[in-house]
Amino acid sequence: MSPREGMRVEQQLLEQLRKRLDEEATRCGIDRLRVAAAAADAVTHARLSAAFERGDLATWNFGAERARLAADPQTILPGARAVVCVAIGYDTDPPATRPPGTGRISRYAWSEDYHHTLRRALERLEAVLAPYGRARAVCDTVPFAERAFAQHSGVGWIGRHTGVIVPGLGALVFLGEVVTDVPLTPDRPTRKNCGSCRRCIDVCPTGALRGDFTIDATRCIGDLNQRLDAVPRAMRPLMGDWLWGCDLCTVSCPPSRVAPKARRPAFAPKTGIAAYPDLKAVLRLRSGEFKRTYRTSAMGWRGGAILRRNAAVCLGNTLDRSAVPDLERALGEDPHPLVRGHAAWALGRIASPRALQALRVRQAAEADAGVREEIGAALEGNHLAP
Repeated sequence: MSPREGMRVEQQLLEQLRKRLDEEATRCGIDRLRVAAAAADAVTHARLSAAFERGDLATWNFGAERARLAADPQTILPGARAVVCVAIGYDTDPPATRPPGTGRISRYAWSEDYHHTLRRALERLEAVLAPYGRARAVCDTVPFAERAFAQHSGVGWIGRHTGVIVPGLGALVFLGEVVTDVPLTPDRPTRKNCGSCRRCIDVCPTGALRGDFTIDATRCIGDLNQRLDAVPRAMRPLMGDWLWGCDLCTVSCPPSRVAPKARRPAFAPKTGIAAYPDLKAVLRLRSGEFKRTYRTSAMGWRGGAILRRNAAVCLGNTLDRSAVPDLERALGEDPHPLVRGHAAWALGRIASPRALQALRVRQAAEADAGVREEIGAALEGNHLAP
């Protein structure tokens, strides 16, 4: 066989392999599969480095080295030749009615932790590639600029909200990758883009989106309600009733508004977790009940105290005086100072006579300096410091 004939046979085998990947992707519920070259991306490296230097991602304490690692598939699999990029749409319809006193949860967290569903699909693609070379699935397991490579592959384009917009699916998508040393032929990037659309920027209540395809994630509600320390006081009113995550920019995106809903049972609201959870009930959650209810969801990894803290902020933003007894109880009895401090803020925001009296009483008994400072700030904000 001549070298040219050998190359032709190899190309035919690669085309057959690509067809098998596409078929397996369809069988396991993947909506879009495309391939990018596994070359280091200097533009993405520079973009991430600039974001880290600006402090855009300070919530996550990412170091400068992460930018280099994330932009180079070779750090995941030395000798890699291709990145198989996939997208799965997860948008499902919310309940028809929303009870009073409830908060909102981002749609990605309504169901069982999506990482499990996505990981199983990626492992099936790994199995298809295994006879031909090495392959490693990536699903939030290592530093990787998945949005950039999704754009390179033609899965979609990066929108002004900095998420990937997939034609026909919109921006409510899960992304995953398989890095392989099999020399699959890369696909072409899509030519579609956001044009002059600014809906995501206009709908963002915190001004996190700059309009130049960058985001100050320290102002993003989806980051604010996942941080491990206190939410900055100036940002708490802007969180509104978002208990976990935020969908405002992705749902407002025009391609999302016309995309079909996901039909997979795996993405339906998990039993025991409502799309609109009762905020007072969440504030009362303790360790055992939290683990039973949320451990297998995408909200479980940060722990119960973070969810209770968020519930306190949301209740404060309702300005509902019926929440005062639960906030008063949290201020006096919650074992975590982070929750007690945010309960103090919420009581000060509601500012009913009972709320302010609860703050004055607790100020004398509170042992934690940080919580005492929150109580003092809440009282000062109402010009009632003792």
